[in-house]
Amino acid sequence: MTDRDPLLDPVLDPAAMRKQYRAEGLAEQDLAAHPMDQFARWFEDAARAALHGTIYEPNAMVVCTADAAGRPSTRTVLMKQFDTEGFVFYTNYDSRKARDLAENPHVSLLFPWHPLARQVIVTGPARRTGRDETAAYFRTRPHGSQLGAWASAQSSVIASRTELDASYAELEARYPEGEQVPVPPHWGGYRVFPQTIEFWQGRENRLHDRLRYVSRPEGGWRVERLAP
Repeated sequence: MTDRDPLLDPVLDPAAMRKQYRAEGLAEQDLAAHPMDQFARWFEDAARAALHGTIYEPNAMVVCTADAAGRPSTRTVLMKQFDTEGFVFYTNYDSRKARDLAENPHVSLLFPWHPLARQVIVTGPARRTGRDETAAYFRTRPHGSQLGAWASAQSSVIASRTELDASYAELEARYPEGEQVPVPPHWGGYRVFPQTIEFWQGRENRLHDRLRYVSRPEGGWRVERLAP
């Protein structure tokens, strides 16, 4: 097989796929003093773009974990809260990501806001949220999602879709709409405490702006510019 297949449809050829970014740049003097304030600015832009159908699920983020041997795994989850301490997501505590975090708490998050030619990349340790915080969020979930947290033994091998649907149907009969669903003991939140947060803005000729906040041991943040 040659390095390049001449029969490949040009429309599907990844080597030919490129977009020239023309967005305004990101300068150090325009940054907020705290990275979570800067994130709030960009998240607002992404959320407003979502209202116009430009971005789908602006709170979607890629979560990368690694086990004790350093073997990585990634998946997309929904960020459900952010504050001055960090970013919160929820999951099954028996899932692969949770097993990884039990062995290695360090994670990387990526918010891929492609229509805005922006990315935010976060690194830092993750710790479980308290049960009160988990329960408060669980109560805000749609009834079906509450049942789903019980029905799915996330990341485990199952025989068929029928098995999953049967488990859900059994729970639906036990807890009909309007009846309170208990919070699963195996389900809850993680808060990622940022040590670095990089704001990536696409620019022309692949000369992107990359500004990264790095936490200082004594407190506060320093900002450094990275070559694209």
